[in-house]
Amino acid sequence: MKLYNHIAPRLSKLEWEMVQHIPEGGNWQNIPETIPSQRLEQIRRSGGRTTYYGRLEADKPSYTITTYFNRLGNGCNLHPKQDRIISTREGAKLQSFRDSFIFYGSKTSQYKQIGNAVPPLLARAIAETLKPYLKNLTFVDLFAGAGGMSEGFILEGFKLIAANEIEPNFFETYQKNHSEFDNGNNLILGDITLSEIKKQIISVASKQKKIGVVIGGPPCQGFSNAGWRNPDDKRNQLFKEFVHIVGELRPEVFVMENVPGILTMRKGEAIKEIIASFEAIGYNVNAPFKLSAENFGVPQKRKRIVIIGSLKKEKISQPKGLFSLTNENLPNPITVKQAIGSLPALKTGEGDFEMICNYKPVSAYEKLMAGEIDFTKFYESCLEKLPVVFG
Repeated sequence: MKLYNHIAPRLSKLEWEMVQHIPEGGNWQNIPETIPSQRLEQIRRSGGRTTYYGRLEADKPSYTITTYFNRLGNGCNLHPKQDRIISTREGAKLQSFRDSFIFYGSKTSQYKQIGNAVPPLLARAIAETLKPYLKNLTFVDLFAGAGGMSEGFILEGFKLIAANEIEPNFFETYQKNHSEFDNGNNLILGDITLSEIKKQIISVASKQKKIGVVIGGPPCQGFSNAGWRNPDDKRNQLFKEFVHIVGELRPEVFVMENVPGILTMRKGEAIKEIIASFEAIGYNVNAPFKLSAENFGVPQKRKRIVIIGSLKKEKISQPKGLFSLTNENLPNPITVKQAIGSLPALKTGEGDFEMICNYKPVSAYEKLMAGEIDFTKFYESCLEKLPVVFG
């Protein structure tokens, strides 16, 4: 079969020396002091996260896949069994992107596309939760990135009406993986703050008489300092554009996702302003959902905040967790070995954008990512607690 993006980042000679001392579940503390490294010296002096220079554990979910998961020292990015950093495809699988989802652009851009994405299976849980509250299973994706949120909604049978992304490499990935929804002008590359781009999004989406959901994750870093009312802070402008388009399209529901830190920005005042801005255009906003990706089938410890508002005066329930380490009635979270255990072995620096290989999915999760089974069958298999063999 064809496998895409299965490429392991290179390691320097110094990094290679370090890697051989880091056991499964280990980190920078396992690297001998005899190996020279200014960064390691700084970490030892000040103390550092236990994920720095970390190796994944096969029988647990991974730590958060960041935009720098190709770097040894930036996180827990080492393969649990092989002396190398996880491949681009392995990072994508730990984010719950299906195997047929191909990432384009430079390698650096691909890492960012994957690390910045909302895990599709987390988005799927949100989409499933919204279904009982909607008449129209249609959506518009703003700040679409590579398409993690869109993937989740499509898995639940939603129809993509329009999408916007500013970064060309991200957009190429989004467009090529959603070609069945592309009518020539509804997947829009450009800056949402520009009037012509904004008008195009609104014009294209408005052709669909009723929109079910507008989704997106506008950057909100500006909330931490001056506040989004500051017209000089362009990062805040992005959030206001999201609110503006929601106000123009009047979807039944909007979904805005962000990092957990948004709840504590400016001692909680930022989130109050966000909610107030949606209420000002007529939406009833639920209390923010605090979601952990590993509870929804994603083999990764990743936390997100989701803010949902509806035109109707009704409380939308938070998605119920499907996996848990503490609830005996639910299967354990998906592990690293269940996610990537059967992929072809690589050495550091090996791999190709496209390779022909004898990869055979073994675990239920691998079969889901390969498109051999749907989510329902996947979850039924997990409930049966089928044994999984690590290759």
